[in-house]
Amino acid sequence: MTMNKSVPTVMKFMTVMPHSIGSDQTIETAHKMMSENKIRHLPVMKGGQISGVISDRDLKLAMSIRGVESSKTTVDEIASSEVFLVKPESKLDDVSKMMAEKKIGSVLVVDNHRLVGIFTTTDALKALNELLHSRLTH
Repeated sequence: MTMNKSVPTVMKFMTVMPHSIGSDQTIETAHKMMSENKIRHLPVMKGGQISGVISDRDLKLAMSIRGVESSKTTVDEIASSEVFLVKPESKLDDVSKMMAEKKIGSVLVVDNHRLVGIFTTTDALKALNELLHSRLTH
């Protein structure tokens, strides 16, 4: 099967200028930020560089552990250091395939070592919806 339209890039569907949090901030602060902004993934920054990512699942798990004080525990203590980075020009099909295979909820979009976006499963579903509508109705 040949595709007559080119595959779009992640840049077209990513969330631009995502919220991020300093690694020294508390998980209480992270929880508040995520709730207020209705987001489920938060890049963790240390000295201007990406040091990890935290998900709402990470937060809920940490906050459910007896003895963990959300006002004293830092984001750095619970953030996943396994971060998946892609470039803005990465092809949507390659990125979504990797996310599905590795069962990851978000990838960070980096350009010249700077965080420029985040691409989540929610963004992927929006992309799927738009692509289905544009390609099936034309």
